[in-house]
Amino acid sequence: MFASAGFVITLLCFCLLHPAFGQDCPTKQEIQGSLKQIQKLLSAHEASYLQSLRNLKKKINLLQNSAGKQSAKAVNSTCPKLDPLTNGRKLGKSHSISHEVHFLCDPGYELVGSESRVCQETLTWSGQQPLCRDINECASSPCLNGGTCVDEVNQFSCVCAKGWAGATCQSPVPTFFVTMTNTSAATSPATAAAAAAATLPAATTGPFVRPSRCSIVQGTTHCTCEPGYTISGRDSYTCTDIDECELFHNGQAGRLCLHTCVNTPGGYRCSCPAGYNVTRDGRSCKDIDECATRQNNCTKDHMCVNTYGGFQCVHVDCPKIPHATYVKTSPMRCERNPCPVDNKACSQAPNSFSYHYLAVVSNLSAPRVMFRVSALRPMGDTLRFSLLGGRQARRHFTVQRSDRLTGQLMLVSPVQGPATLEAEVEMSELEKRVQLGRYITKITMFVSQYDF
Repeated sequence: MFASAGFVITLLCFCLLHPAFGQDCPTKQEIQGSLKQIQKLLSAHEASYLQSLRNLKKKINLLQNSAGKQSAKAVNSTCPKLDPLTNGRKLGKSHSISHEVHFLCDPGYELVGSESRVCQETLTWSGQQPLCRDINECASSPCLNGGTCVDEVNQFSCVCAKGWAGATCQSPVPTFFVTMTNTSAATSPATAAAAAAATLPAATTGPFVRPSRCSIVQGTTHCTCEPGYTISGRDSYTCTDIDECELFHNGQAGRLCLHTCVNTPGGYRCSCPAGYNVTRDGRSCKDIDECATRQNNCTKDHMCVNTYGGFQCVHVDCPKIPHATYVKTSPMRCERNPCPVDNKACSQAPNSFSYHYLAVVSNLSAPRVMFRVSALRPMGDTLRFSLLGGRQARRHFTVQRSDRLTGQLMLVSPVQGPATLEAEVEMSELEKRVQLGRYITKITMFVSQYDF
């Protein structure tokens, strides 16, 4: 366009300098019209050029602002400090992007809110700040036989109805009155009690056999036993222990003990298997955390995983895969080293391996979600989740998608413990059906022997 304008100007100048060629040159009016068109053309190009300069300046300013924000983000690329958890604790000290923190409550409190929170790229935490709420120990109605439960901090107490005693009002308080006629009114209560003790054979005395307490009122003898004992047969002076474990083994209120009931003189006690302690209600069993209480023999290069009734010492070694090498980036994660440009086999190998360990009770109800795998920053247009492993893994597990970015490992059948189950969940990223990356999550589940 500039070339055509230059040609027109050259032609006009030639005609003005050589009027002899007037027959071939345009008239004066035509020349003025052409000059006006050329002027308009140059003005339009000048305006377009100035507009291009203004757009270029705007882009430069945007790049400068973006660079400034990136610099500021690099200087302070951490999420704000989280508030401390009252009656609980926070696991995880890093506040950097993509790092995760977990929350646990002290015994006697339950977690309300997010169990874990992730530092997002916006420098904000996912989820909501949790809190630890006092557990209402009376919610499970632990007091038996009409007893009234009183909730206390991390414990409870029972106010028993008449005729019942014990921590949960589980023991009857029998009172037996035996009327004896033809008894001299002159016999004193002390004399009757002494006579009762003297008539007991040596083989019948001991912690499970006690003499009764007798009193004489208007010529009639009344005998009673201590709580937990009852008059034995026709001998009104002998009290024998009540075996509560046998008497209340399958009562309407359930078993006295969830594990083992041990009869004691005048009562009973509950015992738990190794690795458990009796709870405050005296009848349930609570797992001992050998990892938290340092009751384990795991070495420094192993990590202690608490299980129900015991513990496991685990050590993660990065996998050995041909054409690819892995390095441990955290105690439970291995990532692939960069691949050479021409090494296609390396680029097809998994990008990372993550290891997780779960402790569950025996006969856990199914179906149940056991673990979730999610993409924090997906790169492609499609995420695919699948279950790896052999027949044993597919017998107990399946993988389902819960939303566009999350897959979940489902337990499909109860497992009788003790047992150890393993499952591998693969998450693949694809762009137009072309694989961009693979990520393997290995889950090991330790199933306890007991279901409490």
